Amino acid sequence: MNKIPGARAVHHLAYTVPDLDQAVDFFTEVIGAELAYRLGPVEDTEGTWMTEKLGVHRDASAQIAMLRLGPTTNLELFAYTAPDQDRTQPRNSDWGGHHFALYVDDVDVAAAYLREQPGVTILGEPETIVDGPIAGDRWVYFTTPWGLNMELINMPAGMPFESTTETRLFHPEGAWN
Repeated sequence: MNKIPGARAVHHLAYTVPDLDQAVDFFTEVIGAELAYRLGPVEDTEGTWMTEKLGVHRDASAQIAMLRLGPTTNLELFAYTAPDQDRTQPRNSDWGGHHFALYVDDVDVAAAYLREQPGVTILGEPETIVDGPIAGDRWVYFTTPWGLNMELINMPAGMPFESTTETRLFHPEGAWN
């Protein structure tokens, strides 16, 4: 099997948000992340660094925040301004569509908490997968106040797919308090 030499793990996930203060507040006050640092503006008004290094318009500017989310995840948030900025949120089915899932001990309890948070929308009711390789998985999607797709998930130990492969998915086993 080929792989990038020295590759060990995902270091961070990054999302562009419309309002960095709002997103940092949401992730720290509602989700429970810890702010590690903020920086910016990141820009290059004289050259092409933004295009060459980040693949954005040469006149783009970014404010950045890095957060720690639980025991294993670093979350980087960008708030860009750019002359050619597309401000539409991709759906999960669109190219570039995305979401990330938070492992919770009880999906129903977590969904009830999120229903009380301003601007959060729970997409339907939590449900449990009853057949197939992830039978027992309980989940529900939600959106943040600015429209980021997220998921609450609980996958009990001993999922059916584990009987067909040596590969095991990360399972926090109560590590995030």
